[in-house]
Amino acid sequence: MSDRTEPAHNEHDHPITRPDAEVHFGVFFQGVNHTTVWSDPESGSQTDFASFERVARTAERGRFDAFFLGEGLRLRESRGRLHDLDVVGRPDAITQLAALAAITEHIGLVATQNTTYNDPADLARRLASLDVLSGGRAAWNVVTTDNAWTGENFRRGGYLDHARRYDRAEQVLAAARAVWDAWPDSGGSAGSPGTSGGPGTVGHVAVHHELLDAEIDPTTPRSPQGHPVIFQAGDSPQGRDFAARSADVIFSRHGSVLADALAFAADIRTRVVAAGRPEDDVLIFPGTAIVVGDTPAEAEERARWVRRAQVTPATALHVVGTIWAEDLSGYDPDGPLPAHDPVVAELGAEGGSSTTGARTHEVAARWRALAEAEHLSIRDLVVKVSSEGGFVGTPSAVADRLVRFVRTGAVDGFNISPWLVPSGLDDIVDRVVPELQERGAYRTAYTGTTLREHLGLRAPLTRRGDPAVDPRTVGALVGA
Repeated sequence: MSDRTEPAHNEHDHPITRPDAEVHFGVFFQGVNHTTVWSDPESGSQTDFASFERVARTAERGRFDAFFLGEGLRLRESRGRLHDLDVVGRPDAITQLAALAAITEHIGLVATQNTTYNDPADLARRLASLDVLSGGRAAWNVVTTDNAWTGENFRRGGYLDHARRYDRAEQVLAAARAVWDAWPDSGGSAGSPGTSGGPGTVGHVAVHHELLDAEIDPTTPRSPQGHPVIFQAGDSPQGRDFAARSADVIFSRHGSVLADALAFAADIRTRVVAAGRPEDDVLIFPGTAIVVGDTPAEAEERARWVRRAQVTPATALHVVGTIWAEDLSGYDPDGPLPAHDPVVAELGAEGGSSTTGARTHEVAARWRALAEAEHLSIRDLVVKVSSEGGFVGTPSAVADRLVRFVRTGAVDGFNISPWLVPSGLDDIVDRVVPELQERGAYRTAYTGTTLREHLGLRAPLTRRGDPAVDPRTVGALVGA
């Protein structure tokens, strides 16, 4: 879970550019994954409400900005069979977050929702409903899954070319924003009698585009924060451009090595400015994991145990099997990699990736070289290459590094994936957060009521008073 490419002491080579910046935290309750150690005796169910409640309440006690919920639209498959090595299946994200809204007061509620298979009218209404019912704490993590095995659940398997997934995403997002903006402003509270402004004042939204065609009459007023906050997680050039044009917050994988995080931040901010927005208009929240101990040695030992527990023998064989495009269940996980080259195949049906045959050969060659150089078995190799980037050390040392990442301008916060559910945030809230607060780098109380306020975001993009843009005209926003 720690990344040693850039030792922590080299991080001091980078200047502090934001001396007063505070660290922000979100928690990511994952769906299908092998990084959560579900075999641990302390592990709880990933479908019982009690698990979600414990994580959300702990995060709110720790003054986190948001609770993020991953979601899959189909149970994962491997070579035509359900993949039973990871935890699969869970309640609908918006339904689950609506339940959490009732037992929390401040924390933001982020729903992962797919733009490829959701209808924009229904999606905009459900997100607006969560936003209104939570008092302005909702957010949408925009994802673009387009693989055929997911699409089969919607009778649209593989209907959208991979290269066009972000075209569809921008059109769906623009349509949703137009729906949210079609409800008129009012001096009263949302949903109270007369706040629609009178008969005929709720706008009609017309969407006519190659990938999206709809006529929508909105039914839900805006919340105190105007729109749900928009998150986006694509790391490709196309995904980064989409975030620069449309998102409030971008997830990233660039949060363990400071130089790498700074390079990613510089790239995103350049794209944001090119999109005509202020440089700091998109916040950067890399995913991370945190393991702490009373001493550096204890923390490292605990991290080694976690990494090993995350990669079971069967998981190791499956991970390598996806690259070799064959069933390796007959191999010894404590033995060497296959001696033959991978089969050239498209792996999209395995895990939703777009890895091509050429790419698998590159990965296999790199893994084989690493295994030979360090005498690694299949399982040892997978443990090494799949370990999450993160922070390992004493609470004080981890806090120092988190503050440096934020105050050098590399990130604005971190989206934490606990390795144990539902108790995995306890050490962070009880031991790391107080260290950050002592450094003046973390809030001691919520000062706002909406997620947009927690994050310090500006008004929604279409609500910034530009008279040249009619927010109800979707065609102007999506190039129709």
